[in-house]
Amino acid sequence: MINIYDLFGIIGVIFIVVGILLRNRKEEHIMFILGGLLLGIYSIYLKSYIFMILQIIVVLSAVYELVRFDLKK
Repeated sequence: MINIYDLFGIIGVIFIVVGILLRNRKEEHIMFILGGLLLGIYSIYLKSYIFMILQIIVVLSAVYELVRFDLKK
């Protein structure tokens, strides 16, 4: 049986894949943020410090790009 944390990981990967496939930059960044947060929760469950650090970097860079993208408009 799948636990809630595995489900978070699966959904996080799906969000990131959808973000890669999107053509709209704003939606792409939002998908990366959501996917990164869900994978971050999953990495905490796994107690994988390297994965946690990676997810923090991914989420922060996506937030930065989203804010920068919105400020350009």
